[in-house]
Amino acid sequence: MFNELDMVVLTKDVAQAGLKRGDVGAVVHCYEGGEAFEVEFVTGRGDTIGVLTLEEADIRPIGGQEVLHARELQQAAFG
Repeated sequence: MFNELDMVVLTKDVAQAGLKRGDVGAVVHCYEGGEAFEVEFVTGRGDTIGVLTLEEADIRPIGGQEVLHARELQQAAFG
């Protein structure tokens, strides 16, 4: 179960949003019963890429021993 403001990791690509498995986002809303979560993904500058409604299987907690990685978004995904 996740809480608001938890950092989470995508477990799958979300091509229409330009996001890839392993991208990190923050939970900004938890639906009742933990059925779904609104997760915000941002650029390094803090610009919102998107806020996606995701199920628990689509995200996982970020581990304390994991290293964050930067990658450049493709222009079509974020102009």
